Amino acid sequence: MVTKYGLPQVAVIPGVLVCAMAALGFFFRSKAWVIPVEALLLLALIWTLSFFRDPKRVIAADDAVLYSPCDGTVTEVASEDGVIRVSVFLSIFSVHINRAPCDAVVSSVTYKKGEYRNAMDPESARINESNEIEMVMRAYPEGMVVVRQVSGAIARRIVCKAENGDELKQGDKFGMIKFGSRTELILHGGPDSEVCVKPGDKVKAGLTVLIRFSQAVNNE
Repeated sequence: MVTKYGLPQVAVIPGVLVCAMAALGFFFRSKAWVIPVEALLLLALIWTLSFFRDPKRVIAADDAVLYSPCDGTVTEVASEDGVIRVSVFLSIFSVHINRAPCDAVVSSVTYKKGEYRNAMDPESARINESNEIEMVMRAYPEGMVVVRQVSGAIARRIVCKAENGDELKQGDKFGMIKFGSRTELILHGGPDSEVCVKPGDKVKAGLTVLIRFSQAVNNE
């Protein structure tokens, strides 16, 4: 399935590629260079549809955890003054859908203009174009979860459909970043918790546990 957040690119780009392939095949079919060019266009078509894919996922609801808000590779885990931050890099081959890490109410959405440095650079979270979605956890209202969408060197479009006051269920989709980017999960306060991933780990939105709450574990 292809995500609705990919519009208009998911409609325009494949259409242009198909038309280009048809035109080349019709007007230059006798030329030797047509076959490799057609092959490249076909690969570009397949990649475009793959980039905007939206695989079906079954989310196991669990108030004791915060799931990853995106697919990708963990690049940084930091903890300071009670704030935990897990950074994930999304390559151009990752699924780019963003999902809610827990049941929460959106308290604010803040967009910030910025640069477009490589999203692998830790500094990109501070200076690049970004969008911060603050959420109050339903299970632990004393804590605040922030999902930060950060553009990269290639990405030029942040999509966020979440708005102030929206109620999100764990695993709900709320946006994406086009094309290649960084997403951060930041936890302010709440019960004692532990980070369940390390740099280099591969994660999937709504499936991989990034943070587990010790309080909830102890109450089981």
